Amino acid sequence: MYALLTTQGIIAPLPPLGIATLVATMAAGTMFAIWLGELITEFGLGNGVSFLIFAGIVARLPVTLTRTLTTVRAQDLISIGVFLLAAALVIGLIVYVNEATRQIPIQYARRSRSQVVGGPAAYIPLRVNQAGVIPIIFAVSLVLMPSLISQFLSGVANPQLAELGFRLGLWFAPSGAIYNVVYFILVFGFTYFYTSIVFNPERIAENLQKNGGFIPGTRPGKQTISYLNFVLSRITLAGALFLGLIAVLPAVASNLVGIPDLVIGGTGILIVVAVILEMTRDMEAQLAMKRYDTFLR
Repeated sequence: MYALLTTQGIIAPLPPLGIATLVATMAAGTMFAIWLGELITEFGLGNGVSFLIFAGIVARLPVTLTRTLTTVRAQDLISIGVFLLAAALVIGLIVYVNEATRQIPIQYARRSRSQVVGGPAAYIPLRVNQAGVIPIIFAVSLVLMPSLISQFLSGVANPQLAELGFRLGLWFAPSGAIYNVVYFILVFGFTYFYTSIVFNPERIAENLQKNGGFIPGTRPGKQTISYLNFVLSRITLAGALFLGLIAVLPAVASNLVGIPDLVIGGTGILIVVAVILEMTRDMEAQLAMKRYDTFLR
């Protein structure tokens, strides 16, 4: 980051002591932010780091909204109305997909007079969006690399490298088709990758077999693993398409509506909605615990 800023002439080159101070300050600030997040997680509601990201997004809304309104003309009012309606629909879709689950029925065997009979039924909830916003974060870190390389090469004295940097910047412009197609593909792939990490069908099938549980119509063991993989791949397809569309939503909306600076992007909406839903669930759980405590007393 320091090299890019100095290449573009935004900041002057720093001496070695200044660079060491810059690195130490950024590291200390990051550690302090993580410490605050851990405190919020321990004594507050929801995940503290997610709450800090949520607060950063919401804090920028007034400035971004004001900047967006200054560029609006009278003939853009119809486009703004359509955009606001689409934004409400997108928020509703995010809430729906984020809370959507595929419930796989589980039956537990119990013994009665030396015979194994059906016990109480339960469910394995498989979320459509198992990966959350992590695939988008991974994809952003990779899709921005060509732009960073382009900015670095543009200041090189070699004309061939400078030309290559110019073309990279032109190809991977955030509003361009190549950028958004690559972004969508990366989000789609990282969704499958991260879901395979957080969800382990082998472990679930092993735990079910140890506890006497089984999926009706499916044998324990390898057949259960195959069934879970089949269901997971199908719902992950929907989740990957959803995250990919959310990721490229700002560029598509800007090109359709004609507003260059959107108030908040699709990723920001996803983070804000997820944090609000998580805080709401935690508040409901805390209220339920208080009611149970009062009932027991």
